[in-house]
Amino acid sequence: MSLNHQKYADFIWSVADLLRGDYRQSEYGKVILPFTVLRRLDCVLAPTKEAVLAMAEELKGGPLPQGAKDRKLRDIAGETFYNISRLDFKKIAAAPDNVASNLRAYIGGFSPGAVEVLDKFRFDEQITRLEESKLLYLVMSKFATIDLHPDKVDNHQMGYIFEELIRKFSEISNETAGEHFTPREVIKLMVNLLMAPDDEDVMVPGVVRTVFDPACGTGGMLTAAEEHITRYNTRATVKVFGQELNPESWAICRSDMMLKGQDPTKIAFGNSFTADGHPSGRFDYLLANPPFGVEWKKVQTEILDEAENLGWAGRFGAGTPRINDGSFLFLQHMISKMKPVEDGGSRIAIVFNGSPLFTGAAGSGESEIRRWILENDWLEAIVALPDQLFYNTGISTYFWILSNRKAPALRDKVILLDARDYWAKMRKSLGDKRKLVTDEQIDELTKLYKDVITTGIEDPKVKVFPRHAFGYQRITVERPLRLRFEVTDDTAEELAQVKAVQKYEHRAALLDAIRSLSGTACATRKEMEAALIEHFANHQLGAHGKVAAPVMKAVWAAVSVSDPEGELQTDIRNDPLPDPDLRDNENVPLTSMNSTPAERLAEIDEYLKAEVLPHVPEAWVDHAKTKLGFEIPFTRHFYVYTPPRPLEEIDAELKSLEAQIQQLLSEVTR
Repeated sequence: MSLNHQKYADFIWSVADLLRGDYRQSEYGKVILPFTVLRRLDCVLAPTKEAVLAMAEELKGGPLPQGAKDRKLRDIAGETFYNISRLDFKKIAAAPDNVASNLRAYIGGFSPGAVEVLDKFRFDEQITRLEESKLLYLVMSKFATIDLHPDKVDNHQMGYIFEELIRKFSEISNETAGEHFTPREVIKLMVNLLMAPDDEDVMVPGVVRTVFDPACGTGGMLTAAEEHITRYNTRATVKVFGQELNPESWAICRSDMMLKGQDPTKIAFGNSFTADGHPSGRFDYLLANPPFGVEWKKVQTEILDEAENLGWAGRFGAGTPRINDGSFLFLQHMISKMKPVEDGGSRIAIVFNGSPLFTGAAGSGESEIRRWILENDWLEAIVALPDQLFYNTGISTYFWILSNRKAPALRDKVILLDARDYWAKMRKSLGDKRKLVTDEQIDELTKLYKDVITTGIEDPKVKVFPRHAFGYQRITVERPLRLRFEVTDDTAEELAQVKAVQKYEHRAALLDAIRSLSGTACATRKEMEAALIEHFANHQLGAHGKVAAPVMKAVWAAVSVSDPEGELQTDIRNDPLPDPDLRDNENVPLTSMNSTPAERLAEIDEYLKAEVLPHVPEAWVDHAKTKLGFEIPFTRHFYVYTPPRPLEEIDAELKSLEAQIQQLLSEVTR
């Protein structure tokens, strides 16, 4: 943030001094944010105020329908909103005895869209509270002295001011500022990479592009995308669409769109999963920074219903992630809004933490979602970012870039770009944000990305993989169960703790029978079975010494001992039974995304012969348990081995430290 932005933000923040005592710190934003928005709207409309009032008077009682009147007034105002009240901030501040009534009358003069923005702030409640606390006039007077006209503070600067205010409010109320906005340099890099292949396409005169953010916060990403396109082509038309759940962030975003001439009605309010504000929308570019690791339990019923009832016709046909992280839900929602390839296709960029790369074993919801994305060849790149880059978390983050119109050279491939070393230390930390990506580093990374897209040339920081490299078959390797059988002094006591035995009506007799077998050892199951039947019969347990199946199962578990030299256990078909304690799982890499089931079975057999049977000749694979899985082990592909220091060097350092300690001790004991 520049000194000029900071000056305005500090001035607005100074209003908090007036609120102290009557408002808790966590409540400052309820007053300062709506007043800032309202003052901005007031300054923007000031030059056309008289002309709008004259037109409103002329249209009063006329034959035109209200919609036509609205259009005329907006045209005169030169904005997507207007105000027909004769009041403004300075006039309201000049009448200290009527501030509340005048302020309400002034707000009532706004066009409907602007009033809706202020309603989301619940501003009328704050007017009443400020009036009762005798603070309304003081706050109104303070804001009336600051000029927020675009000539003084352009839209870009205003965005920074809003971000600074929200960050301050979030810090003092222990909220997560990162839920409201993303650092601007991160947005710039994200937009650059998202639109890297299309810079020449947007040069076409009159080109129209649509941009969508399903978790748009205060609208920073939408603004950056619009600025990126218009920087290349001032005659391009960019239409932005968004949705936001937080009412204050939505209000700021919507007012920002009003001021920029965008259609503010395209910024929907509500939960993107349960109240999709753009159900039929399809967009050229989609980008988002959804909250990290946020559970979706509140909307679980609706999402699972859609997944079950609509399947692939809905958004979540590929599967659903764990309940404690809804990141993949956002991505699936965005994928559902890609344009068909025949209509030009779409590109997506989303910010994730590391979890979506690898969380979830083969067959899990996360793995199935990754599988779906890779099988459709939508994943273009994953970019690893430095840690400590965001305001509310110091963890490592990643860009996922997807497209259903990948360049021919990138088809069937995925780019991994390691940008973790591209950062500069901030002079002053902002929450957990201690690092930033400089403009020069953004340009370097953008060039790096464009180069690999256009030429395929790799760099030490860039690797390109075939998409099947992230797939594997999770196989279950079994080994035969070998047992010997014995009854010890502790067997009866162990058996007594088993629930099935505790419920058995002849429990005491059963345990006596087992105790009478103490010291018995048998090499085969048949020998032990005979001994058990004999002793059970002696204790009047069941007909011919047989007891209930659940109880007998517990008995066999108690008398069986795993032994590599023991008897091989088989099923009724005489096939070896597996030993659960020796069961193992292996990942067999995929060699192709298009291999047939027979080819995949052959790959498993080859893996078994090469990697398992030389060490465990009796092992086999239970093919019924084989699952296809996908994960992206990013850090593994960029790991650089650092050999340990020589022992001589370590030994010399230890001796040096010992000498220093001895010297310090001698000084203490003098």
